[in-house]
Amino acid sequence: MSAKNIITGTLIAGMLALALPAFAQTATSTASSSKITCLASAVAAREGAIDTAIAAFNQSENSAYTTRASALASAYALTSGNGAIKNAVKSAWSAFSTSMRTARMTWRSSQQSAWSTFKTASKSCKAPASVSDAGNQGAEASGN
Repeated sequence: MSAKNIITGTLIAGMLALALPAFAQTATSTASSSKITCLASAVAAREGAIDTAIAAFNQSENSAYTTRASALASAYALTSGNGAIKNAVKSAWSAFSTSMRTARMTWRSSQQSAWSTFKTASKSCKAPASVSDAGNQGAEASGN
């Protein structure tokens, strides 16, 4: 074997040694990129579900307040005596409390469902935990 062939072989081996880590890093970055894209989709689905749930919660609250206002106005318009007014006011507040309790329970259930679905989806993505926002669940509105 000639010195020229040995030098050429050494140069080629050296170039491959430098290039292979770059190819490996690109393959790893691509895999991580697809995992992060998967995680982004899971987050988008969660956020969409939470947005829909909070809108429904707000609508339920608004409806409860509107219904209460109407019921109280009707109660104070009664002319059949203080007992009837007292019972109508009590009934208006009772219905309001029930509506608000139902709205909170529905919100919490929807919120928990969105986060549960997200956790399942994000686990299947196998994205690095360092990029997930799963630890922020406690920052959500509680519905109290």
